Amino acid sequence: MGLSARLELRQGQGLVVTPQLQQAIKLLQLSNLELEAFLEAELERNPLLQREEPARAAEPPEEVAVWRASETQALFPGAEPQLRREKTLSEHLHDQLAVTKMEPADRVIAGALIGSVDEGGYLRADLDEIAQRLGCGIERCEAVLALLQTFEPTGVLARDVAECLSLQLKERDRLDPAMSALLANLDLLARRDLSVLRKACGVDEEDLREMLGELRALTPRPGAAFGGEPPQPMVPDVIVREGEGGLWQVELNGETLPRVLVDRRYHAQVSGGARSEGDRAFVAEKLASASFLVRSLDQRARTILKVAGEIVRQQDGFLAHGVEHLRPLNLRTVAQAIGMHESTVSRVTSGKYLATPRGVFEMKFFFTAAIASSTGEAHSAEAVRHRIRQLVEAERAEADVHSDDAIVEILKEAGVEIARRTVAKYREAMRIPSSPQRRRMLRHAF
Repeated sequence: MGLSARLELRQGQGLVVTPQLQQAIKLLQLSNLELEAFLEAELERNPLLQREEPARAAEPPEEVAVWRASETQALFPGAEPQLRREKTLSEHLHDQLAVTKMEPADRVIAGALIGSVDEGGYLRADLDEIAQRLGCGIERCEAVLALLQTFEPTGVLARDVAECLSLQLKERDRLDPAMSALLANLDLLARRDLSVLRKACGVDEEDLREMLGELRALTPRPGAAFGGEPPQPMVPDVIVREGEGGLWQVELNGETLPRVLVDRRYHAQVSGGARSEGDRAFVAEKLASASFLVRSLDQRARTILKVAGEIVRQQDGFLAHGVEHLRPLNLRTVAQAIGMHESTVSRVTSGKYLATPRGVFEMKFFFTAAIASSTGEAHSAEAVRHRIRQLVEAERAEADVHSDDAIVEILKEAGVEIARRTVAKYREAMRIPSSPQRRRMLRHAF
């Protein structure tokens, strides 16, 4: 067979990702701090871009395209390179938290606790206040705190000196009854009332001397070995406030919106002085780039607000009543509700934060898996885990202990359809012992 050349025309559709579209996508997924750094570079690169000065805020709107700016220049390094610094205690704790398996709601509690640690490593937060703000039980806060107290350095997140030393002794397997009595009577040690202290501990003079030597080998300020630079505060992108009639007001945080404008006057000046075709092309390109950037910033802000508004609408139960009312939610549900692509919602929720009456949360926190119910209404997996935890915490005697099968039946009566293996998986993820282990623990507790 011979070969012959021929010309064919074919029609098809395809998405061309232009540099402008790439920039718009990039802006959408940047956090507010990353956006600020990006804009600093753009301001250096494009002479037609300018930060709006406060004195120019009253200029006619048709002359400039303006977004309110963040006056947080202090959050960014200056022109001089920074010297290497020691890792702060907060950073060290967050590094450990990042690799710890934990439920989303527990991770929020952990973040609140870590954020309340002072430079010495002590917890300076009231657990009742945190539990009330997050809408969870005090037992849950205690459980998260107990987990965090296993982090390095040993003794961190203690509420007082006695607890700090107790954690260190426990790690050394030296927290016996006599040492516990010593820690409970540190006031006697401070007054040097050693005779009364010996009686309280039930030891003789030599034993007490050895015990005091062990205490001197401990570290009463476990956080002192870390850098003292305070962590930068988390700046939310969206602020959620409770309004009248139980409605939620959702608005962009002006502190994270860049104040950028196209300098039309300077454009008129340089374009009028352009002599060559290359100069005119350069000015035109910079004007188009600046104008597109401003429009992209406007679209970014509107998109964030739209996504945040739908998240608040979907999760109003959590905002009003706490973590037990967290609804199942996925990216597709939000995307369909607001008429956007799922990938767009994914980019918006990455590194963006909501400030609510219950605290500051990353948008991704509000997306949880769903569990079916006999009534057709889905339940949040986190809410189901919370119910399992409540059932276990209510166990006070061996006869009260629920097996996994019993928990399945209790949840089924409440309208939650769940498999036994799922209950077991949730229980193990929350580090809750099996029912036989819990019975043995209760048996030996009395």
